[in-house]
Amino acid sequence: MRLNEYFTLLMIRNKKIVLFFYSMLFGLLANAQDLHFSQWFNSPLTTNPANTGFIPDADYRIGANYRNQWSAVMFEPYKTMSIWGDAQVFRNRIQNGWLGLGGVILRDQAGSGNLTSTQAYASIAYHQMLGYSSLLTAGFNVGWVNKRINSANLKFPDQFDGKFFDHTLPTSVQIDQPSVNFFDMQVGMNYAYFPSNNVYVNGGFSVWHLNRARESFFSTDPAGFDSRLPMRYLAFFNSSFKANENVILNPMAYYSNQSGSSEAVAGLNIQYNLSHDGDEQVIGGLYYRVGDSFIPMIGFVYQNIRLTFTYDVTASSLSKYNSGNGAWEFALSHYGYYTEYNGNRRESLCPNFKH
Repeated sequence: MRLNEYFTLLMIRNKKIVLFFYSMLFGLLANAQDLHFSQWFNSPLTTNPANTGFIPDADYRIGANYRNQWSAVMFEPYKTMSIWGDAQVFRNRIQNGWLGLGGVILRDQAGSGNLTSTQAYASIAYHQMLGYSSLLTAGFNVGWVNKRINSANLKFPDQFDGKFFDHTLPTSVQIDQPSVNFFDMQVGMNYAYFPSNNVYVNGGFSVWHLNRARESFFSTDPAGFDSRLPMRYLAFFNSSFKANENVILNPMAYYSNQSGSSEAVAGLNIQYNLSHDGDEQVIGGLYYRVGDSFIPMIGFVYQNIRLTFTYDVTASSLSKYNSGNGAWEFALSHYGYYTEYNGNRRESLCPNFKH
């Protein structure tokens, strides 16, 4: 369960509303977390706003992500999707630096109450070269968030007939505002080091929900409860090492902490060159989410289009409920160059198969 849904449900429980399915199956087993993708490295703008325009081997990129989680055990599984894009601008106007502009739209739906989140963010980042082999970046984004819930599909304590929860029975519980809107803000920094054409190392840190917007379906909070979004702290590391003309290794790691709930993922993928110029590649990898799941990955690159697929194989105690079927996810992206840069753009910052 992601953290925003956790707090929403927690607020509802404080009003003595029971979401029967969650309380019976996931109330004690689920970790709280924000909207997230297993392929965080293929969703750059939801990982760190400083990634905006941070494109080592292209001038712009667009992408889409889709995640389906817990379909094996939930009547209405989590479905998270996004579309995003960013670009480098002012490359010829700023000495040894440039701006990155971008945006992302996310939509998430989960649970029998159709808890739906729609988010739209615009982001900007500044990138400054430090000598010939380092790059420092700072960025931020701001966006609008809408969350709504269909209370007609929820089950309340006074709808229990002694054997089952019957939503057709009247209830005394009323949700004040089934749809809420608020603004959200993030900030982040990145650093990259690329001493040669065969080595690239990059790490970043970001803070999410800086303004701590209030998120509640009730007009007032219960005594002792704070419905403001807690800040989320996120760090990541990725790297590329060219082993030979046909193999590039990409070790990566990711850590997130929000209100005491954390997520740590680490692993490796391998790019294998199928063509002389790198226009065709296959990708394979394996990641591990600590205490939760193994995440195998497969993918393919054709010219400037990349498609990757991951499957979360649950390794925690939750596997007894979902038979190990955690989530499946795909990411599709396109990387491109401006027409005026074709043929004379400086070399890529990270290892590649181009000759």
